[in-house]
Amino acid sequence: MTERPSPPNPAALPISDQRYREMVSAALDHINDGVTVFDHTLRLVTCNRSFLRLLDFPDHLGTPGTPFEAFIRYNAERGEYGPGDIDAQVAERVADAAGFSRHETERRRPDGTLLLIRGFPLPHNGFITLYSDITEAERQRRQIDQHQSELEAHIAARTEELTAANAELRGALENNQKIATRLRNSEARLRNSEARLRLITDTIPAHIAYFDHTWTYRYANKRYAEWFGWTSEGMTDKPIREVIGETLFTRVEADVRAALAGEEATYEYALDGADGARMFARSTLLPDISPDGTIIGCFVHSVDITEQRRTQNALAQAQKMEAIGQLTGGLAHDFNNMLTVIMGNLTGLREALPEAPEMTEFVEPAMGAAEGGAELIKRLLTFSRQQPIEPCAVEVNALVLDMARLIRRSVPRAITVSTTSRDDDLVAQVDPHQLQSALLNLALNARDAMPNGGQLGIETSLERIEGTAASDLEVPPGDYIQIAVTDNGTGMDGAILARVFEPFFTTKNFGIGSGLGLSMVYGFIKQSSGGVRIRSRQAVGTTVALLVPRVAPAGTDATDGAARAAPPVALSNTLVLLVEDDAEVRKIVRKQLAALGCAVLEAENGHEAADMIENVPAIGAVLTDVVMPGGMDGRALARFVRRLRPELPLVLMSGYAAQHPGQHEDRDTFVLAKPFTREALADALRSAMHH
Repeated sequence: MTERPSPPNPAALPISDQRYREMVSAALDHINDGVTVFDHTLRLVTCNRSFLRLLDFPDHLGTPGTPFEAFIRYNAERGEYGPGDIDAQVAERVADAAGFSRHETERRRPDGTLLLIRGFPLPHNGFITLYSDITEAERQRRQIDQHQSELEAHIAARTEELTAANAELRGALENNQKIATRLRNSEARLRNSEARLRLITDTIPAHIAYFDHTWTYRYANKRYAEWFGWTSEGMTDKPIREVIGETLFTRVEADVRAALAGEEATYEYALDGADGARMFARSTLLPDISPDGTIIGCFVHSVDITEQRRTQNALAQAQKMEAIGQLTGGLAHDFNNMLTVIMGNLTGLREALPEAPEMTEFVEPAMGAAEGGAELIKRLLTFSRQQPIEPCAVEVNALVLDMARLIRRSVPRAITVSTTSRDDDLVAQVDPHQLQSALLNLALNARDAMPNGGQLGIETSLERIEGTAASDLEVPPGDYIQIAVTDNGTGMDGAILARVFEPFFTTKNFGIGSGLGLSMVYGFIKQSSGGVRIRSRQAVGTTVALLVPRVAPAGTDATDGAARAAPPVALSNTLVLLVEDDAEVRKIVRKQLAALGCAVLEAENGHEAADMIENVPAIGAVLTDVVMPGGMDGRALARFVRRLRPELPLVLMSGYAAQHPGQHEDRDTFVLAKPFTREALADALRSAMHH
């Protein structure tokens, strides 16, 4: 058979630079705005998927090194710049770009999309350009302008009617009878006009009001009045401070002063509704100027942007979690490879010198630290939702009672621990060990918030989550079990609450807290299809409520893990093909296989392994890493094996797992999570060979 050529070098750059560029490119792809970076020769350094999508460019143009001229010519040839000489259009735009000057422009694409294009020069005569889709923002601006025009038109019509009515009254002075008749007619028309104007303003989907130069409301439509918990009649002749409250008045006072000085003012603010929900609005103040130039009041036009803000926050949180998850996964792979080498060498040292006194003093603590590092990686992956959890039916009340006993031993005697259950038969489908860890994390945080003692309460209950509450928590409506941990400690302010679930964010002194506790709790609960609610007030205390979906109690499965375990399979003299690009990891795993009695063939990449599988029929099993360079990773090699030798046992080694350990992708492929012991390796091989 013809010898397969060696695979090409995957990159000209060092592996650290390559990974850095891959991380930057992956991060840019999570930004909704388009991004391009060109160097001093007007060649593409990098761009994201949003840029190609917004401007409808083909994927091949997004290759680093593509000249700027190629993008311009592609646009010119499809008529983006209108009729004219294509070469002239291209030359003009390339010459403008070569100036590397800062610019900002709006561009309407043929499909109607409106883009805001902002360019900024970079060092060494490169530049970065941002492409934002402002089509919806422009539509909303036009809608607001239309609302304001309608309001001004109605006010002008009203003024015209009043002027006409006054003229009629002056003409009616010639006859007392005519005066009385016309006066009654004018009053009726005024009432009808006011009624029509109020009907119009109450129907418009906006909050409309008017206050005069004394800072007193003279008019408010129904939506505006209800926004602050008033009626339109009740608000009339009331000062602004009294209607909107002292807190909001302090926020908008400067904008009101600016509007009464003749400036148009726009601002956003937050407000707590009657049901405690947070609401957001955007207001515009338009000065009311008399014919002699005096400011006599202001028109108020407000729009409810609560849903828009909620959507933006949810999107930002999702993007942040996804980016952190990708970063964590990459770190986990490298770190678990290192732990595999460390733990494998420590195990070999312990077996080589079992009686040496240094084992207890040096090797055992090192092994414990390595195992702790592996557990930390699992917790990080749980936070990023890449580490599989092992859910089962858990009776929450019983678990909380067991944890309460541990928590009482973990907090000072000055802290009183109590448990309360408002409902029975609270069964949830969760990972019990992760839930216990989450409760212990919350209890220790509560302990730190009560340095002088206090009360720590754990309450369980059944909650129905639906409507706005379900949207805020990003969970489907339904029945949830709530586990609320409450303390009466120092509490948190708004700035801390906004960042409390961010990884590595902590208010504790250096060396005391890692900042991963609450973020891992959040990651575990979201991975369990639940949500987290947190309420806190400074000097009052904090309540953190975990919500997990409720399930119906189920009978115990009589088939336990021992019964399902694979029967013993002899590994002696089995020829195992070991595929691993990391030489040190390969060395450790080779020793573990040799200790199990296996003969070992080694390959450092997928292509080399594929050659051996084709040419060495004696291979009895394949043990391969998942992440490998060279164009053929572990999954690609597994697919090759399934096509060529479907009966061959196959085990994948993974530094991080997107699936549960065990079967992977197809029913005949098994996953072994790094780092692993010799016993775990033997179990995985036996399971694959027995299947």
